[in-house]
Amino acid sequence: MDVLVINGPNLNTLGTREPDIYGATTLAVIEAGLVAQGAAAGLDVDTFQSNHEGAIVDRLHAASMDGTRFVIINPGAFTHTSIAIRDAFAAVALPFCEVHISNVHAREAFRQHSYLSDVAVGVMAGFGVFGYTMAMDFVIDRLKED
Repeated sequence: MDVLVINGPNLNTLGTREPDIYGATTLAVIEAGLVAQGAAAGLDVDTFQSNHEGAIVDRLHAASMDGTRFVIINPGAFTHTSIAIRDAFAAVALPFCEVHISNVHAREAFRQHSYLSDVAVGVMAGFGVFGYTMAMDFVIDRLKED
């Protein structure tokens, strides 16, 4: 696999969860679009969603052994709380982009800190679900360089 897309807690409820903030697009639609976008560039894309921090850590560990070359992650609320996910990225040494549908920097103070941003290759925030497409475009270009 070339690209792993991870979505954290509550992102499985996209489409119905606070549509004024997150829009009406479902996670299934986002994932299908990313798989197709990657395939058009000759990349194999896998998707994973979990509401459980340990499951995300376990998936990152597995990614270090399954050929994953890049990760796109929307860690959801774990952005602001998870040293464990940060440590997992350090352990597997895989490059990653962090994606947020809303502009977390314009929201509540507790959402303005990310445990991941300073170790991410890039951060897309506030572009709605288009942020995922932007991240995949970046990853495609980056992997072409390798």
